[in-house]
Amino acid sequence: MTSLGLVVAEFNASVTEEMESVARDAAAEADATVTETVHVPGVYDAPLAADRLARRDDIDAVAVLGAIVTGDTDHDQVIGHATAQKLTDVSLDRDLPVTLGVIGPGMSGAEARERVENAAKAVEGAVKLVERL
Repeated sequence: MTSLGLVVAEFNASVTEEMESVARDAAAEADATVTETVHVPGVYDAPLAADRLARRDDIDAVAVLGAIVTGDTDHDQVIGHATAQKLTDVSLDRDLPVTLGVIGPGMSGAEARERVENAAKAVEGAVKLVERL
């Protein structure tokens, strides 16, 4: 059985709380266990939490969940790119699957709410990588 760590951003909680529920359901369907969940203030804070989980011997993979919505500036793009790069670094540095279940950037809150099911894809991807690697 695959043991997962979840990192869930609290910013845009109306979306991310639902994403966490979807992720837990997907884990159960994949016969995986969510061993630990770390809630972080925002998506930008996820790499540190993912790294801490990836260091644990009882975690096989980490799925990161969050929502980055568009504002008045390009801030969402900066956050999205920086987070994706750092999560990739964690995965490679720790030799452990770290999947990106982050909705956005470049979308409205309504568009993000329509995509909460993407959380299941992050969990499914994490489980598949553990099995295949």
